[in-house]
Amino acid sequence: MRWIPGGRFRMGCENFYPEEAPVRTVGVDGFWIDEVPVTNAMFKRFVDSTGYVTLAEEPLDPAAYAGVDPALLQPGSLVFVSPRQRVRLDDISQWWQWRVGADWRHPLGSGSSLAGLEDHPVVHVTHRDAAAYAAWAGKALPTEAEWERACRGGHEDRDYAWGDELAPGGRMLANYFQGQFPWNNTCEDGYERTSPVRSYPSNDYGLFDMIGNVWEWTDDWFVPATMLAKKAPGCGCAPQNPRGGSQADSTDPRDASTRLGRRVCKGGSHLCAVGYCQRYRPASRHAQAIDSSTSHIGFRCVVRA
Repeated sequence: MRWIPGGRFRMGCENFYPEEAPVRTVGVDGFWIDEVPVTNAMFKRFVDSTGYVTLAEEPLDPAAYAGVDPALLQPGSLVFVSPRQRVRLDDISQWWQWRVGADWRHPLGSGSSLAGLEDHPVVHVTHRDAAAYAAWAGKALPTEAEWERACRGGHEDRDYAWGDELAPGGRMLANYFQGQFPWNNTCEDGYERTSPVRSYPSNDYGLFDMIGNVWEWTDDWFVPATMLAKKAPGCGCAPQNPRGGSQADSTDPRDASTRLGRRVCKGGSHLCAVGYCQRYRPASRHAQAIDSSTSHIGFRCVVRA
């Protein structure tokens, strides 16, 4: 783990996506954070020690998913499958497939395995799964503010973890999607899917894979940053160790059928692309339903002083 010094920093961004704004000053106490995302080998030690079963390995509750095809209620998870040709970008079903049998041991579905992926980030884990691992390890999931503080590496207002240029001099500094998303990945970074941890340079706090590779769960409920900014004390002081909103406020207003809470994920993944999802940045944030696991979401843990 690496020590992240406490202090104030400017959180958020106003140059990319509206959910990241406004920029606001917050403070966090010092904490330790994992140098890399939790890998398949690390997660296997947890499962072997505890017998833990992830959500993707359990059948879905029919009562919670009324009207869903019973065939889709079998254990499984969402897997990215690249289309063979250009597709519309407003329909994610063109590249996300629910695959029965997909889970952390079988990242591409039944018949796949972790052979050669031991040092890749574990995927197909929900927030519950990540929190269970953290508790077993004597750690916790980071808050959004802690995660962003760590990702910035002690710098302010940079677009990326290393500066303001995505690929300085054409150098690939993270695992993200090059080419025309989602059908033509040119793999200039060397990887089509996840990459081994530490494949790219660390940031100035000595942390690897904070940007790209896999999204990472935090422990904060997702609400618009404008709501968080309004919580700042009237004295003008920077909020110390801020937390996200409530579970009720985090639900997706477009999904009245389930009203599931959503947690903040940070950092982007190997599927973020210049022409589609420029979220391989410290300020980026994504609302992920707590029951959802995918082939591009993992996590890392913290220990607070």
